[in-house]
Amino acid sequence: MGQTLSEPVVEKSSAKGEDERLLYGVSAMQGWRISMEDAHITILDLLTPGSDEAKKHESKLSFFGVFDGHGGDKVALFAGENIHDIIKKQETFKKGNYEQALKDGFLATDRAILNDPKYEEEVSGCTACVGLISDNKIYVANAGDSRSVLGIKGRAKPLSQDHKPQLEAEKSRITAAGGFVDFGRVNGNLALSRAIGDFEFKKSAELSPEAQIVTAFPDVETHEISDDDEFLVIACDGIWDCQSSQAVVEFVRRGIAAKQELDKICENMMDNCLASNSETGGVGCDNMTMCIIGLLRGKTKEEWYEEIAKRVAAGDGPCAPPEYGGALIHHLQLAEFRGPGVHHNFDDSDSGYDVDVENKGKPFGIGGYKGRIIFLGDGTEVLTDSDDTEMFDNAEEDKDLESQVSKASSATSKDSEAEDKSAPKTEQAKAADKTAEESKPAAVPASTEEGKEK
Repeated sequence: MGQTLSEPVVEKSSAKGEDERLLYGVSAMQGWRISMEDAHITILDLLTPGSDEAKKHESKLSFFGVFDGHGGDKVALFAGENIHDIIKKQETFKKGNYEQALKDGFLATDRAILNDPKYEEEVSGCTACVGLISDNKIYVANAGDSRSVLGIKGRAKPLSQDHKPQLEAEKSRITAAGGFVDFGRVNGNLALSRAIGDFEFKKSAELSPEAQIVTAFPDVETHEISDDDEFLVIACDGIWDCQSSQAVVEFVRRGIAAKQELDKICENMMDNCLASNSETGGVGCDNMTMCIIGLLRGKTKEEWYEEIAKRVAAGDGPCAPPEYGGALIHHLQLAEFRGPGVHHNFDDSDSGYDVDVENKGKPFGIGGYKGRIIFLGDGTEVLTDSDDTEMFDNAEEDKDLESQVSKASSATSKDSEAEDKSAPKTEQAKAADKTAEESKPAAVPASTEEGKEK
């Protein structure tokens, strides 16, 4: 695990927006890390309304993305600020071939950084998980281990695959390019196998960008929007390391049923995931960014909220119970309900960047080292003394990873691939090897050797 603060930075950068097609909420939090290396982008209208460019496309297009940096924030910031414009400039985009445009745009973004003199000595990299949404389709492009999940009447359908070095297809490419996988890491260093940046793994002049040890080439999934589709979640692994895809979808659905704003639901989820101390092996200590995109499907915002609330009340699809449910509520030791606005109580001081040796291992929460506040599915706040090893069921997240490994292994069969896309997953395989979880250290400054580790 990398360097952490003595107290987490819990202030959040949040935003929300809406148009006639979509509404969104997004939030980002630095947490225990010594710096914020995430970036994100939210654009409701990617094309200038009424422009000649917009007239060439059959549908209005929206664009959302999360970029999780490692070894520094420069590559993540560049991607967050530029990737949408670079994608728009691709000839394939102008022709309406959005799947290929996303692939071309990811590689073009990588080249733009490599060829920019300002980034000549840059060693950082970032994941990229973006969603391009038209009137009737969602296109998700992903490189790395950020993740996109669709909520379909409370059931989680993955629209991306975490790119981990231990996946057979990824490992084959890595070894064919002259690299190796050791303890779940590329060349014993990087804990993900695709990324923008990380140019030290892209030095083979004989190989195409797609065939390098680490590649920015994304997988792209296309989903036809139906009346059962409720929302899309895009988030970095700071969320997914703590919660399974299904748990996140059910939590979001409960918040919507309680008429919470989407950015507030993101904030509540991040507070839930935040570790009460930095001795959790990295779980809950990462930067966190989460974006929820509501699919209105011809409804107003109010009608959309009401429809989901009625579905939840009628038991139409899974949903976290009002007390949030699952392993979380099972481990609550105190049921002291607090009023609105009660959050983690951390002291802002100049010593926040020092390693807190004296209190290592002690649970840090309300009023000091006494416990923590947990946000339930409907926004209620509960004080608990449970430690983070009890709060987070890592086996559930391991099932997510194993499910994705199984999906990757069967990708060679077109029939099984089509079957994967036809319905949301309702079963998950056994827990993955513990090395997948242990291979997730925190990032540290680019000036240190650990700075390249994800």
